[in-house]
Amino acid sequence: MYEFVRGPLLWVTFIIFGVGMIYRIVSLISLSLKKDKVVYNHFSFGWALRSILHWLLPLNQTVKQYPGYTIVAFTFHICLLVVPIFLLAHNILWYESWKISWWTISDTLADYMTLIMIAAALFLIVRRMVLPYVRIITAPIDYLLLIVAALPFVTGYFAYHQWINYKVMLIIHILCGELMLILIPFTKLAHMILFFFTRAHIGSEFGQRRGTKTW
Repeated sequence: MYEFVRGPLLWVTFIIFGVGMIYRIVSLISLSLKKDKVVYNHFSFGWALRSILHWLLPLNQTVKQYPGYTIVAFTFHICLLVVPIFLLAHNILWYESWKISWWTISDTLADYMTLIMIAAALFLIVRRMVLPYVRIITAPIDYLLLIVAALPFVTGYFAYHQWINYKVMLIIHILCGELMLILIPFTKLAHMILFFFTRAHIGSEFGQRRGTKTW
């Protein structure tokens, strides 16, 4: 089972993720070319880049209005990206499979970041439950996606500390990670990549044509 989820199933996951994201990006660009031709006639890379940077960094109005939420949200996303990419155990697997590697973070740091990420996910779930203005725009899928994002960290933490049968938990951990990758192109999780296109589009539209900041 371990060899299957790490081998053939992983390749299927990468293919679905890659093809799915390419389709989403191409279809959205194609749609925008039909609906918003004038935007591309006046597209500004300067305004697009400024918009992306101001939302990648805590340099927008959201920080002033909701500082606590901003800190948790940024921490959540940083841990979500840094731990899987720079974890030593993951890098070893990359090297064994494709002979590529990069710098890694310590297991201790990864442990702390995992706990922080899980806590941040719980905060975001509770926030959606208790704040009326957030709850009203929250659908069941939003809770599910937060759980899906957190599960690889929960199962990875359990596997690393071997609190439950290591082999079983490792397989569950891999399956959770693959599930998340498969869901990305077809759900709101796609914003991890589509963010750059939407922020560039909005930044150029409001900045170049209307002279208005979007951050």
